[in-house]
Amino acid sequence: MKTEIKAYNNKQVKTDKEICDLLATNIDSGLTKAENKIWHAHPVWFLDGNPIVGYSKLKDGIRLMFWSGADFGEEKLKIGSGKFKDASITYTSVDEVKISEIKRWLKKSKDIQWDYKNIVKRKGKLERLK
Repeated sequence: MKTEIKAYNNKQVKTDKEICDLLATNIDSGLTKAENKIWHAHPVWFLDGNPIVGYSKLKDGIRLMFWSGADFGEEKLKIGSGKFKDASITYTSVDEVKISEIKRWLKKSKDIQWDYKNIVKRKGKLERLK
């Protein structure tokens, strides 16, 4: 796990840190070719410069968000505002994290991508990559 992501996780309370550590470990192993860094104050993984998945501390737990998750067809992922193609799930306990789901969602995140990297250049218009 990258030092900056480990530092982010270590700033969380014990329960949230456990969730963050579990998510980071599984994302790292599921997206081995991804770059990761702290982006907009939370951990995010990128494929070819395109944001794929990240997590953040919210008031009610740790939110795991997939930038193109709205097209995954996954009931447990809550679709965002509708302006973009994001979907997420919020965890309040490490026991809620199902590794089999994370693995399935990570696989889909490689196959289903919208081009967020060039959204500014395209004046807010998203195009499907894969």
